[in-house]
Amino acid sequence: MDISTRIGSLKLENPTILASGILGVSRASLMHVFSNGAGACVIKSISLKERVGHHAPNMITYEGGMLNAVGYSNPGVDEAREEFKELNNVGGPVLASIIGQNAEEFGQMAEKLLPGEFSAVEAVLSCPHTPGYGTMAGQGTPKSTEEITKAIRSKTQLPLFIKISPDSQPIGEVAKAAEAAGADGIVAVNTMGPGMIVDIQTGQPILHFKVGGVSGVALRPIAVRCIYDIRKAVKIPIIGVGGVTTGRDAVEMMMVGATAVEIGTAIYSRGIDVFAKVSDEIRAFMQEKGYKKLEDFVSLTHKLEG
Repeated sequence: MDISTRIGSLKLENPTILASGILGVSRASLMHVFSNGAGACVIKSISLKERVGHHAPNMITYEGGMLNAVGYSNPGVDEAREEFKELNNVGGPVLASIIGQNAEEFGQMAEKLLPGEFSAVEAVLSCPHTPGYGTMAGQGTPKSTEEITKAIRSKTQLPLFIKISPDSQPIGEVAKAAEAAGADGIVAVNTMGPGMIVDIQTGQPILHFKVGGVSGVALRPIAVRCIYDIRKAVKIPIIGVGGVTTGRDAVEMMMVGATAVEIGTAIYSRGIDVFAKVSDEIRAFMQEKGYKKLEDFVSLTHKLEG
């Protein structure tokens, strides 16, 4: 059974991808993730200048998944360029994750970070908990999405994937704007919310920033619906993300239109080898159903609708 996949011009040996913000902080960490079965990796999001991010506590698990408000802590573009060198031998394709406060900054990021090392770029327009970025900067609209996508496209020929928010509605219109502006694919979705968890002993929110993005199993049904809507709106590939924990979850996202899936929170619950586990579970599903390749069931839900 062939579980390789293509996302535009990007070829993956299997459809599992390390999500941004989880372990992708160094060349060594990427190698570790690839050695545990990932088909590709996305680095932690990088900004023009160093960011400290939100103070701790900035992450908490709960019965539905995880709440985080890290606030894009990162060393800035110059340090990142030094860290992420010689990526052609880490074990697979590496996607740069870039953020900016406006279209101009996104263009600068593409120009400064991307040349020579990365296989593709993921532009994040959808963080729900960092002032000046993502949805807190109004980047979840079709107009803003179009402006930012055009700015990045003008600076790089690498495959460009736009990561959008589940709270951007109608989400199909946002995806259309990215497609029309030159995006090669959509990443759906970022964390939802923000949400809040309160310590009932003190009455205070647990996170220092008070609110954070919701990820994990609670997000998955929302992500599946978003992918379904986006597939109806655009023809470019979709990378599904949000609560993928098992092979069953990955197959579900593929059936509504994804061609690959990103995994993040599940590393906490299933271990670093979750990529290999999910790939094995996809193969087991394919064997049970008689599928020979992923294309046999990708977008099946839409095909059944006629």
